Amino acid sequence: MSTSSGLEEARSILAEFPVVDGHNDLPWALREQVTYDIDARDIATDQSAHLHTDLGRLKAGGVGAQFWSVYVRTDLTGDAAVSATLEQIDCVDQLIARYEGELREARTAADMEAARAEGRIASLKGAEGGHSINNSLATLRALYALGVRYMTLTHNDNIAWADSATDEPGVGGLSAFGREVVREMNREGMLVDLSHVAATTMRAALDVSVAPVIFSHSSSRAVCDHPRNIPDDVLERLSGNGGVAMATFVPKFVLQAAVDWTAAADDNLRSHGFHHLDTSPEAMKLHRAFEEARPRPIATVSTVADHLDHMREVAGVDHIGIGGDYDGTAFTPDGLSDVSGYPNLIAELADRGWSREDLSKLTWRNTVRVLGDAESVASDLQSQRGPSNATLTQLDG
Repeated sequence: MSTSSGLEEARSILAEFPVVDGHNDLPWALREQVTYDIDARDIATDQSAHLHTDLGRLKAGGVGAQFWSVYVRTDLTGDAAVSATLEQIDCVDQLIARYEGELREARTAADMEAARAEGRIASLKGAEGGHSINNSLATLRALYALGVRYMTLTHNDNIAWADSATDEPGVGGLSAFGREVVREMNREGMLVDLSHVAATTMRAALDVSVAPVIFSHSSSRAVCDHPRNIPDDVLERLSGNGGVAMATFVPKFVLQAAVDWTAAADDNLRSHGFHHLDTSPEAMKLHRAFEEARPRPIATVSTVADHLDHMREVAGVDHIGIGGDYDGTAFTPDGLSDVSGYPNLIAELADRGWSREDLSKLTWRNTVRVLGDAESVASDLQSQRGPSNATLTQLDG
């Protein structure tokens, strides 16, 4: 654990260059827990009994910008997925309006810098899964108009035009329509998010995209061999693309022993009739009984720092960031139990020799630059061509 002086230095860095976090699932947690009744989960008050996230802990963690995930489950398909995504977007808009003293809507890199200057948390939206657009480029553009600034191409399951990391190979990465989705995202200025996608999809998207891509919450596959993580050959391509890989904290993605334990725990849930991602009280009771009989391996701040050390070495310090995945995971590492924990990670990295310059890039500067670069690419592309009205049927048959 870092010394008190190390934490003081970390907080000093974060006061100037706060964390841009790539992924927080608070909107989905509010949907599941209280059906978007934000009076019942007033994040101006301590919500540690229910959530990883509230305003006090965001401030304590030195968070200066948050991509709020407007995720919807993949069993919601077609128009139902679009409607649920709109409800998630509305939830974020309600939060920004209610807590306008602490949160500021951000749609551009300049908005992010303005929020930092005001001491407010820049609030951006990220859609998690291409099922959210129901195979419609017009719907993609509508989400952009509502403030969505990245889209993760898949979640845990394949879609018609892109392969997921945690499903069987489908189209071999991206289909022709999938490539058109990437091109249209570039034209809009929406960041292509390659977390959750298969390595074939990562490589295909990098082949197509003329704007920087991101990984909103993925770590290193060389350090922990899980399909949700990024292979080194993909990390190596980020310097040429200009993108950013934002390390996640989820123990089952960052600690090999936790990967193996999670596989057994998931099998236990399924054998009792639960989905392996079920976090209902009944499922969690079963989970706790499993854990009591077979203690869960514990990730730590050092575990996450190991990933960032490797990612910096392979991708370069200009191409890394942080995406905690808070309120989207049942378990968190020791020292990173909620959004207040970022100073512990920054202190650990400083102890490992990361300079203030390095850390300022990790926390703030890299991701702000990437959004600004995507805006510049979009401006150029819009001067060259109009919107695409291509359809899945036209391009993929």
